[in-house]
Amino acid sequence: MQLDGKHVLVAGAGVTGKSVVPVLRELGARVTVTDGNADRLAELNDLDAELAPGLAAPPEDTALVVTSPGWRPTSPLLVAAAEAGIEVIGDVELAWRIGRLREHPPAWLVITGTNGKTTTVGMLESILRAAGADAVACGNVGYPVLDAVRGGHQVLAVELSSFQLHWSSTIAPDASVVLNLAEDHLDWHGSMEEYAAAKGRVHQRSRAVVHNVDDPWSTRIAEEHAPAGARRIGFVLDTPRAGELGLVEDLLVDRAFGADPDTSAEELAEIADVRPAGPHNLANALAAAALARAHGVPPAAVRKGLRAYEPAPHRAVEVAEVGGVRYVNDSKATNPHAALGSLLAHESVVWIAGGQLKGASVDELVAAVGGRLRAAVLLGADSPVIEAALARHAPDVPVNRLLPGDDEPMTAAVSAASALARPGDVVLLAPAAASLDMFSGYGARGDAFEAAVRALAEGAAGAADDGR
Repeated sequence: MQLDGKHVLVAGAGVTGKSVVPVLRELGARVTVTDGNADRLAELNDLDAELAPGLAAPPEDTALVVTSPGWRPTSPLLVAAAEAGIEVIGDVELAWRIGRLREHPPAWLVITGTNGKTTTVGMLESILRAAGADAVACGNVGYPVLDAVRGGHQVLAVELSSFQLHWSSTIAPDASVVLNLAEDHLDWHGSMEEYAAAKGRVHQRSRAVVHNVDDPWSTRIAEEHAPAGARRIGFVLDTPRAGELGLVEDLLVDRAFGADPDTSAEELAEIADVRPAGPHNLANALAAAALARAHGVPPAAVRKGLRAYEPAPHRAVEVAEVGGVRYVNDSKATNPHAALGSLLAHESVVWIAGGQLKGASVDELVAAVGGRLRAAVLLGADSPVIEAALARHAPDVPVNRLLPGDDEPMTAAVSAASALARPGDVVLLAPAAASLDMFSGYGARGDAFEAAVRALAEGAAGAADDGR
């Protein structure tokens, strides 16, 4: 990190660029920022950096490239940097190196996986704070890791995407976990093997490697990427063996960190302490507990932290109950694996799904949950793909595929789902797909669902008043 007087190129003027440039200037570097979006680049006018739209190759005197995580390795600029022998890193790697310069570097507890990352990192932050730690959730959760390091926090609960990990090379967490792995971002990585390899980077220098015993990919990644001498801890939605965390009746228990894991288990929390409910969130809670316990957090803080945790928006949030039907917003279920966990949490579901599948298959999902579906309401670009899977694997499930028209799409979807639902059902927005074909993001999609449900509830209440 001897950057004084050296030329650093920042690829990307979004959140990463805004976070990175001031830090590089503090280190004495000369900074150039490039981006193909001129308007986004102009937002950095107030920063002390040269702005260069659309560079296809680094300037000749470039010593380092810091890239936004979304830039693919095949981007001409990054290919040219690699061919010129210029190191390319991401903002997370930069944060790690800067943190090492502190007298007391922060502890990193790192979470990755296809699904559940944000929930798990939120649970972990809550547990750490319940133990009295100066801890903050950061990374892909929305608060840049670089800002967290500069803020001087003692413990970082870090959520990392496969993109961020691809551009990280020397990170050595105190503990790390790959929660699960399922088809996602294959358009970026090219294959499941490459996707898994990117996720595996989280373990390569980790002191404690946590894995999901119930997920073959999580276990395989731990086996292939854990360094020699790292402690291995499993978690399982069943009775744990020695060295694991798991479930015994209605309790979350620890057989990895107690005084005698071979013969006894320490109680951490009750299943009822975990919110949102559902098997996938119990797995998230066990993963968070394992990372916290690896950091030395006592059992009582695990229970206290899980009870204090407030789920983030658009993650299995019950919006309202109308006419005996519950309406649940899980817009964050942006791939089939996430939707599976959400659907398995309910017995009888009218499923609102659709959007951009990004090449992922939904056949296994539909086959697994077909018996729980009262009906399905489909919208978005890849709704025909989901409709075809339902026809193959759940042909008796009524399907309403909405076609583009004059109505606001989510209002139409909620109205159609309401007509199909019966008292005791759950109308569940768990799209199994990305949202950018119809919305600005999964948050906007979830907001539209909640607004439509509230309008439905107000209409029902008004009709009841008129009836009196």
